[in-house]
Amino acid sequence: MALPCVEIETAAHPQWSIIWLHGLGANGHDFEPIVPELVDPAWPPLRFVFPHAPERAITINGGMRMPAWYDISGQEIAQKQDEVGIRASIKLLEELITREHDRGIAPAHVLLAGFSQGGAIVLSGGVRHSGKLGGIIALSSYLPLAEKTAAECSAENRNLPIFIAHGTHDPVVAHALGLMSHDYLQQLGFAVDWHVYPMQHQLCLEEIHDLRAWITARIAAG
Repeated sequence: MALPCVEIETAAHPQWSIIWLHGLGANGHDFEPIVPELVDPAWPPLRFVFPHAPERAITINGGMRMPAWYDISGQEIAQKQDEVGIRASIKLLEELITREHDRGIAPAHVLLAGFSQGGAIVLSGGVRHSGKLGGIIALSSYLPLAEKTAAECSAENRNLPIFIAHGTHDPVVAHALGLMSHDYLQQLGFAVDWHVYPMQHQLCLEEIHDLRAWITARIAAG
């Protein structure tokens, strides 16, 4: 069953789609406010797709149910990963990409974006996607299932442009974990743009400006 989504189109007949996944405990409305801040009026019409993650019990939060892309069992988020949950959410992401294709947006004109848990899913799912994508944006996040990525990533997306941004003072997803993910993807041959900001687990204005420039370049190349 398709995920419920918040959708914003910058103009009629969108030519590009940005599928944007929220973080743990949030929902599809979380990044709605970024649209007017991020969009360049010179861009062609875009469709922003902000899906709501399914609700699930989160171990680190005492089993409380909340919107989440996968379970988190402890503070060391790269250890004891919820592989079943991660792979289930990658499948949901695939369905969203297929839906955009069915609405006339080819995968090459689809950008995958995500914050925190959402970034983890777009990173792990995007590099595995069989069709050539437009790019991946991972904010305050990391690459889960890293040890299986080399064997499972798609040949079509081996040189996929990736924007990774992280805060140096992030108490939720350590800066070091984000950097390790960047280094690993770069070693695999991905074109990774790495951006660091003096912030915690959040977004900042400079980051939005850098992301706008990166998306502008992707659109120009596409």
